[in-house]
Amino acid sequence: MNTYRGGSEFLRLLDAQSGLIRQGQLSDFGYNRGAVRNFLDRGEWQRVLHGVYAVTAGPLTREMMVHAAWLYGGHHTILSHDTAAQEWGMLRVDETKPIHLTVPYGKSARCQSATIRSVPGRTSGAVVRVGGVVHPGVVVHRSRAHIHIGVGTVVPRTSKADTALDLATAETTARGAYVSLITTVTNARIPLNDIRRRIDERTPHRYKGALTAAIRLLADGVQSTLEYHYAVDVEQAHCLPSARRQSPVRVDGRTLYEDCDYTEHGVPLTVRLDGRWAHSMAEVAFRDRRRDNAAELAGRPRLVYGFDEVAKTPCEVAREVEAVLRRGGWARSRPSDCATCAPFW
Repeated sequence: MNTYRGGSEFLRLLDAQSGLIRQGQLSDFGYNRGAVRNFLDRGEWQRVLHGVYAVTAGPLTREMMVHAAWLYGGHHTILSHDTAAQEWGMLRVDETKPIHLTVPYGKSARCQSATIRSVPGRTSGAVVRVGGVVHPGVVVHRSRAHIHIGVGTVVPRTSKADTALDLATAETTARGAYVSLITTVTNARIPLNDIRRRIDERTPHRYKGALTAAIRLLADGVQSTLEYHYAVDVEQAHCLPSARRQSPVRVDGRTLYEDCDYTEHGVPLTVRLDGRWAHSMAEVAFRDRRRDNAAELAGRPRLVYGFDEVAKTPCEVAREVEAVLRRGGWARSRPSDCATCAPFW
């Protein structure tokens, strides 16, 4: 490495860029295309993307893949969509999928297919074979709001709120966009005000109605994917009354919150939605038992459902909830809209 032109300055640049460099930067250090080609042909360097090279022959790390895509797009580039979501921890990292970038309108960056190794490489005495995937490729998006949506991380990326909106509008259906926004906002705990503000400042061209409906549901107190499925697949699909979400209740001198409370509909029914992960913790399990006991002592009927019941058998859950509501005096004003279980009502 110390034999490279540019000496320590060149090495500092490589360190800052995860061992990657653009053709234009190489030219600044006196490396013409012929010199670069020699390194590539000998298997000491490798072409990662168009005009972007790694000064190593080994497999690229995730950090290197991301940095290579950013170098390819240029200094105005920001990570977005699935890639920004993976960097924020909203999605699981998948190194086989292309890196998503957003650039301003008018920039010439184009999508790049996966880069396949065409020359054997040598690293630590071992030969790296031809035919493997060097880089999964790049998907380029363009945005007129580009200057407003990025945050200054080491490699710039879209904000959490903008990432959630990008994921939603990239869906193929309005329902998919609706579910995506609710799931991302609840799982990543993105403040609803941030989503509202970004929609006002950056009005989406796709699925605006679905996204607005998702925001209304979130504003009603839905705080998890399980609560979303209950509200949509149980209550809305079966024309049941909409419960009050996150209703406060005093237990052992503390204020706790019920997932679903139907008291305002004339029946003191509470429904607890039991997410496995959170409710498996000892402290939370004890709190839930105390809350259940308090409800029983106060004469309030109570039903408890987990994710599998709500997601896989929403019709059965709806029938049980309706049975308790009817027993308490609630009367159905219109038939269920659920085509699956309509014959049973």
